[in-house]
Amino acid sequence: MELLPTFSNNKSTMHQQQQQQQQTRFKRSSSMPLILTRLVRFTQMDFEFALWQMAYLLIAPRRVYRNIYYHKQTKNQWARDDPAFLVLLASLLCVSAIAWGLVFGLGFLGVVKAMLLMVLVDFVLVGSIVATFLWFFTNRFLNQSNAITQTNDQKVEWAYAFDVHCNSFFPLFLILYIIQFFFLNLLIRHNWASLVISNAIYLISIVWYCYGTFLGFNVLPFLVHTELLLYPIFGFLVLFIVLCVLGINLSENAVGFYFGWS
Repeated sequence: MELLPTFSNNKSTMHQQQQQQQQTRFKRSSSMPLILTRLVRFTQMDFEFALWQMAYLLIAPRRVYRNIYYHKQTKNQWARDDPAFLVLLASLLCVSAIAWGLVFGLGFLGVVKAMLLMVLVDFVLVGSIVATFLWFFTNRFLNQSNAITQTNDQKVEWAYAFDVHCNSFFPLFLILYIIQFFFLNLLIRHNWASLVISNAIYLISIVWYCYGTFLGFNVLPFLVHTELLLYPIFGFLVLFIVLCVLGINLSENAVGFYFGWS
């Protein structure tokens, strides 16, 4: 009879330990709370490494993802825990919004609105939607492990999916927010060459985004058939042809949407 309370206590202790282990695994599987807590700690951010990543995302993007294995071994998570890359990219978007706002004479409130639109909508909101879709799609359809037996080490973290978006968004940012800015006068002219070149830079930027997304998920050892992430490129190519045939200039329409210019 004396063994019954002991057995009950042991069972309760084991249950508590399992809950603690699950909580620990949950904390390790998501880096977003850690990133949020470090957003105001600029002295702890590694901006030099973030700049290195930005440079190599342009010249050798595969090399950026090679560091993920080291990060996984040292931090026990696939996603970055240093928000320096996000801070730099958001700052660049703000500078871009100021430049666009000054050119189109938006005024102070107009520039602030452009900054919020580019950072919160284009980068954060759209990126979160894309990351959520890719997080679900890769875990549901591309994960080679059975969903029931998956461990946290064999699941795509949502924070990592958002990291992939951030990495893929940087080349797109340079093309659509910087290069397009300097050549806008040529891109919005009403002729066939401007139409094709304008739509082509949008096609190139989205193809680069898709390719960067593919590289980000292809490096994860537990995912298979990641080449499926490249298939949307064919759809965008068809869309490019259709827009050119219909005479729709994406640069002209984008400027009209953002800055009310026509």
